[in-house]
Amino acid sequence: MACPPTKSKVRPASRRAARVIIAAGEHDSDLYYATRFLTPDPFTFIEIDGRKTILLNELEVDRGKKEASVDQVLCTTELIRKGAKGFLEPLVAFLKRERIRKVVVPHTFPHLHAVRLASRGFNVKPDESSTFFPTRLVKRPDEIAAIRETQKAMESAVQKAVDLLREARIEGDTIRHDGEVVTSELLNRIMDLHLHEIGFLAQHTIVASGPDACDPHCRGAGPIRPHQALVIDIFPRSIRSRYYSDMTRTFVKGRPSEDLTRLYDTVLEGQKMGLAAVRHGAGGRKIHQSIQAYFNSRGYKTGVIEGRMQGFFHGTGHGLGLDIHEPPRLAKIGQRLVENHVVTVEPGLYYPRIGGVRIEDTVLVTRDGCDNFATFPKDFLIP
Repeated sequence: MACPPTKSKVRPASRRAARVIIAAGEHDSDLYYATRFLTPDPFTFIEIDGRKTILLNELEVDRGKKEASVDQVLCTTELIRKGAKGFLEPLVAFLKRERIRKVVVPHTFPHLHAVRLASRGFNVKPDESSTFFPTRLVKRPDEIAAIRETQKAMESAVQKAVDLLREARIEGDTIRHDGEVVTSELLNRIMDLHLHEIGFLAQHTIVASGPDACDPHCRGAGPIRPHQALVIDIFPRSIRSRYYSDMTRTFVKGRPSEDLTRLYDTVLEGQKMGLAAVRHGAGGRKIHQSIQAYFNSRGYKTGVIEGRMQGFFHGTGHGLGLDIHEPPRLAKIGQRLVENHVVTVEPGLYYPRIGGVRIEDTVLVTRDGCDNFATFPKDFLIP
């Protein structure tokens, strides 16, 4: 298959550096952000003085010209001299044509490619930033709309699980619906299938009850326990836009203990404090520390108790967008918030003797506060 011919143009020698990514669009959020082009296999992205170029093989070049949001799409076979071999040859040819010797790459850049570029005389410099494009963290209106869309879909899925629990009946130490024991796997399946049917993908959804709820990243397994905490933490991605949202709710089917109710009320108040503190210019570390101080004042200490971590031992929140975890962080090492950052606010407390509680919303940072994407109620009890 032959590529259509392309016209070459020698760039001035003043173009001294190129930013380069080599990855698959389906797996690298920076690359997708820069190109809006999805491939299962790696391709090359080059940015020189703000001008974006991608190098594609014969299979992808025509689709790239239709779909990619870049300034030019070049075919790899048109860039290499006859007989030249190797994945990097088109990139080397392009950089030489542009009179470029300095190459800036993300910290995830393949080491072998960096070594081979260096051996060809290029000065390869890693960009140690957490994201190759810092503009990713400040969301555009279309990105904000995409996250809202995911949030709406996610809430409809959680409502499916809550509806089933409302219809279910407690029988001894189990919860049953239509004669079937309600399990983490059942609730997970109901939510995941619903999301997939409407164009969203949920992975690693947490449906954890009883002791499982005391491990923040335990996905949960087995029967949902009546009268004990049930943590549902769901963070799907839109298949179309590829943007995430994130939400956690804690429920009890039945009658919680007084200690568990007090734990829930404390986490809810801590989350309200966090939401009230989010605004342009606020420090993520300070927000986190204020919630920790509040929990301590209520008698909920954090540390190793009876051989395991208990209390509030994770961050208050994180950014999200094309990745489920992005800067900025609301944590011990937190960053300052900027208008149009999108972050979660998700404090939690975990004590196996009592239970685990986490409440999470995704919010948009504004000048004077935050715009909460979540509309789902924070009802603790499911009768």
